[in-house]
Amino acid sequence: MGANLVWDGAFYRVQRDGYEICFVPDAGVPLDEIDDVDMWVVFDNGERWSGTIYTLDNVHRTMGRWRQTGECLGGRYFYVWDGLIVRDRGIPGMVEVVDDLVRSGDYRSVFRDVGPEDTDDRPLTRVGVRPRTGTPLTCCDGPLVSALGYRS
Repeated sequence: MGANLVWDGAFYRVQRDGYEICFVPDAGVPLDEIDDVDMWVVFDNGERWSGTIYTLDNVHRTMGRWRQTGECLGGRYFYVWDGLIVRDRGIPGMVEVVDDLVRSGDYRSVFRDVGPEDTDDRPLTRVGVRPRTGTPLTCCDGPLVSALGYRS
């Protein structure tokens, strides 16, 4: 599959044949070091699926921190509805995993269906705030904003 890699404000877009993978990496972190990232897959037919990708190391560190804070029974479990755990950090490897999920159709079981893009008169982009860091970003309007946890 062909790829066209594009920075679009805070988004890192990977254009594929028939779909696009859109990542929202933390500012200032090299793409090959990303270990926790919100993303979505947008198909040419309008389908949109959201998720968050974590590495095993990130989950291990999080559960270790929770052992100290008492969250999730002291770090005894980790869950997320639309989460995907991968072995290796970095956007390039994550793209390969998402491509495999799209090829197999398993993305339907892993990611959250956020529905088609709205076709009303609302603008397609707006400024939002990333929940974990509070940093401003440009984000698609409509159900995707709330599905990914952004607020304007």
